[in-house]
Order: sequence, then C-alpha cells, then structure tokens
Amino acid sequence: MGDLELLLPGEAAVLVRGLRSFPLREIGSGGWNQQHENLEKLNMQAILDATASQGEPIQELLVTHGKIPMLVEELIAVEMWKQKVFPVLCRLEDFKPQNTFPIYMVVHHEASIINLLETVFFHKEVCESAEDAVLDLIDYCHRKLTLLVARSSRGGPPEEEECQSSTPMQELQKQAELMEFEIASKALSVLRYITDCVDSLSLSTLNRMLSTHDLPCLLVELLEHNPWSRREGGKLQQFEGGRWQTVAPSEQQKLSKLDGQVWIALYNLLLSHEARARYCFTSFAKGQLLKIPEIWERLERENRGKWQAIAKYQLRHVFSPSEQDLRLQARRCGLLSGQKGWETRRRHGHRQRCSCAPTGQAQPGFPDLFPRWAETYRLDVLEAIAPERPRCAYCSAEASKRCSRCQNEWYCCRECQVKHWEKHGKACVLAAQGDRAK
Repeated sequence: MGDLELLLPGEAAVLVRGLRSFPLREIGSGGWNQQHENLEKLNMQAILDATASQGEPIQELLVTHGKIPMLVEELIAVEMWKQKVFPVLCRLEDFKPQNTFPIYMVVHHEASIINLLETVFFHKEVCESAEDAVLDLIDYCHRKLTLLVARSSRGGPPEEEECQSSTPMQELQKQAELMEFEIASKALSVLRYITDCVDSLSLSTLNRMLSTHDLPCLLVELLEHNPWSRREGGKLQQFEGGRWQTVAPSEQQKLSKLDGQVWIALYNLLLSHEARARYCFTSFAKGQLLKIPEIWERLERENRGKWQAIAKYQLRHVFSPSEQDLRLQARRCGLLSGQKGWETRRRHGHRQRCSCAPTGQAQPGFPDLFPRWAETYRLDVLEAIAPERPRCAYCSAEASKRCSRCQNEWYCCRECQVKHWEKHGKACVLAAQGDRAK
C-alpha cells in the first residue's frame, strides 16, 4: 500500500491489543474518547485493506487477540446509553451544554463500530471468533431491522434538511436519527454475513434466528416495504453507500445492494441444508437452545435503576468540559477552522464507503470549528477509498464544476447551478461570509 497506509502493522497491533470494554458511566470519558479515535483509525485501515484486496491484517488482528466479542459488547453498550441515559440527560434541568461535540462523539460511536464489524464480518473466521456474543449481535441486528420496517411504514427515512433556527441539541438529535438509518443498513449486511456461516453456527444461534426472531418473516417485510428506495420528483432513488442516489431508467430493474443482502440472507436461512436439517432434541440440545444473549441482559442488570445517576455523573464529569478541555480535545482530534476540508472529502465520495465521519456540516454547537481530523482521516486515504467522482447537487450526475463563491457544492453544468440556487443561496452566502471573516 505504500504511502496510503494509515497505520503501520506494529501500530495496528498495539491499538487492537489495547481495546477494552468501558462501564456505561465512563462512556464519553478521556480514556473512552481515546479508544474511539483508535477505533476510527482501525476502521479506516480495514476499509483501505478491503479496497486494495492485499490482505486484511485488521481482521486478522481482531481474531487473533479475541477482540470481536469486546466490539459487540461496546456496540450494545453505546446503544443502551443512547436509549437509557441520553433521554434522562436531556431532561435534566441543569443540562445546558454550550457545545454538543462531546455528545456527538458518543452518538457517532455506534456507527463507527457497526461499520468496522461490517467490513470484517465478511470473513467466516470473524463470525466464529465472536463465540456466544454472536447471539447478542443477532439480537442487535434484529432490533435495528425491526425499527427500519416500522419507520418505513410511517413514511420512510428522515430527510437531511438544514434549519437555521435549530438549537444545537435539536440538530444533534436530527443527525442521530439520520445516522440510525445508515446503522440499520450496516446491521443488515452484518446479519447477512452471519447467515453465510450457517453451517458452523450453534443450535442456539440457529434457533435464535429461525424461531425466536423468525428472521425470514422480518426479511420478507423488508422486501415488501423496501425502505431504501423512494420516489423524489418523479425519479427513483436508492440509498447506497451512505446517501440517496438517482437510479437511471436502464438500471431500475436491477437489484440494489441492500436488496441483494436480503435475498442472500433468505437463501441461507431457508434453503441451506443446515438450516432445514432436523436435530435430536436431547436434554443437552434443550440446554443449548435455551441459551440467551448475555451482554444486553448483563448491562441492564448492572445498571438498572442507575440511569439518572449515570446521567448526572456524566453531566458533571464528561459532557460539561471547560473551554480549555474542549480546545485540548479539538487539538487532539485535529480540529481546525474551515469547512472546506470536510466538504472536499464528502464531495469526493467518502460516505460512499464509510459511515465513520461526519457529513461535512458544522457540528452542533461548533459554530467556528469544523472537523478535519487531520491525524485520523488523511485526504489521500479518503480519495483512495472513494469509488466515484463528485455528484451534482441538483441532478446527481457526475460533476466537474464547483460553486465559485463557497467552494462547497458541485454541479455538472451552469443550468443545474441556477436551478439549485433557491435552495443553496442562503448557505452559500453564509459560508462565503464566514471565509471572509477568517
């Protein structure tokens, strides 16, 4: 890989060995944030390895050091934090954060882990190394896909719209909701990779998928609701690679990638010999089938009745950083003034492959600091991952021209730029004024 290596082999090994689980009350702490940054680097390197098809050392390191169960536990821990602690935190009267970036890091952590798991679970040995944690991962995927079906029945995914009057917390909640849709699509891919290993899954795992959750019925519901397709302005759009893309008429009869994942998972669950085979229901088999996922149950048991105490603790010690602490964190993450760095990466298709980075907009409560993550996300690495050219902000065709004023939006022609001005104009003027002020 040469110059496009993000981590040297020795560095990657050190980061993998240092991965550990954190109690819920420590989520968002200094040590937790450091691990989040390390996971982002491992995530990017794993994607780079998969793209280059030159061996995948991150996957091998995670298996060798037995870190897959730990990643599943961290995934479920942050999911539980978002469901149990975050709402309590928002209801506290003295919770008035001047800056929501530390909370955004926690909300974004779930997307980082599921993205890493999607990349490495392609390999059968990763699924096998998950051991009993695969039960918890199946439950997690089931929860995400059930919510996806429920959301599609209510009218589809949320729209990504800018609102100048939104408060930082409202903007954060909106970004979290948008992120949930991407997380669910990653969970679908992970579930499909698990079904690829159906011949080596335990009886308890097969029972969990086929009897407890009846995943075939849920997958059929997904095909019927088709939440990753929509009509916009009379044109068919499909959600792929982290964004909505207009589908050309000649391509509309082809299966989307997410449709393909559903059909493959259905095939594995319904037509493979292992899933259909009968087994002897002995007392030992009964004990195996009655095994339940342990991580969610254990975390909830350990923290039951403590959600408000955890929220108050994090309010005092985690999510109310001083200005000095915030600047130190910003410096460590490579936060610099200026939005163009992120816009360049986003326009070059970074989100086509990876959900590990912000969308390119200013983070809630960060009016003058925009993430560039210079140390974690190198521009040459992101461009190497990008599968396609920038797209026109109006018609989604391949674009070669930029808005000369703000340098943020791309267009295929002058006509599209003029048509998009009604929507883009206000943001363009504000961005240009911000650049002049610097």
